[in-house]
Amino acid sequence: MKLAGRRAVITGASQGLGREIAEAYLREGADVVLCARDERAIDETLALFRSTYPARVVAGRRTDVGVEAQIDELFALAETALGAVDTVVVNAGVYGPKGAIGEVDWDAWVSAIQINLIGAVYTCRRALPLLRAAGNGKVIILSGGGATRPLPNVSAYAASKAGVVRFGETLAEELRGEGIDVNMIAPGALNTRLLDEILAAGPEVVGADFYAQAERQAASGGTPLALGADLAVFLGSRESDGITGKLISAQWDPWQTFGAQKSRLDGDVYTLRRIVPEDRGWSW
Repeated sequence: MKLAGRRAVITGASQGLGREIAEAYLREGADVVLCARDERAIDETLALFRSTYPARVVAGRRTDVGVEAQIDELFALAETALGAVDTVVVNAGVYGPKGAIGEVDWDAWVSAIQINLIGAVYTCRRALPLLRAAGNGKVIILSGGGATRPLPNVSAYAASKAGVVRFGETLAEELRGEGIDVNMIAPGALNTRLLDEILAAGPEVVGADFYAQAERQAASGGTPLALGADLAVFLGSRESDGITGKLISAQWDPWQTFGAQKSRLDGDVYTLRRIVPEDRGWSW
């Protein structure tokens, strides 16, 4: 098993990709502490996983990652249940309000930033002492489409996802040489509750182009959740040791071959960067 002996905290784990990652970790031998904002959903998930994987430690609690005290309580539980933590999967997130920035509810916009960006950063900050103590730490942050291109009418999501990627790249540099790898996952176009929100909002709110894209995604079935979960397993395993500071597409990047390409992954490949005229062959 690829994750035998690993001890992971996974946020946003009661549904969608987070739940898929949690089950993949259990299947590959990890012990886990899980959380989500919906108390009933996380309790049902914990009960199912304890029944399905009786040899594994499965613990968790309701946690709003936008509230620092609740993240503190989550990691206190993790220390008690797991004894140590060497892997953190930062998955919890929301789309936030939909519509033009001048029209959306401002408090809702700020709340989305608090959950997606501040909550992600604080989760990593809270985990650092445990990861350092473990000696071989893994931080895996879930990104999204907003990290690499503008998303009109979903600005809180776009800004927060770009922010967590740059934060992850920065954290990777801060931790370089400490044996802690930090990477980000672009999971692809997933048919989850977030897609349902876009379809429910309608083209008048999210824009005709984005809505049409969502309709096509819904019809096609979207990117399989298993792709993102498999990449999360790879990044949580010893096979990925030394790969850090990367934004990796589960669907489009050949990450299955990265173990043999580590020496070529030290530069700016798979990172956010500014495009200058020379990149286009122009000599302004």
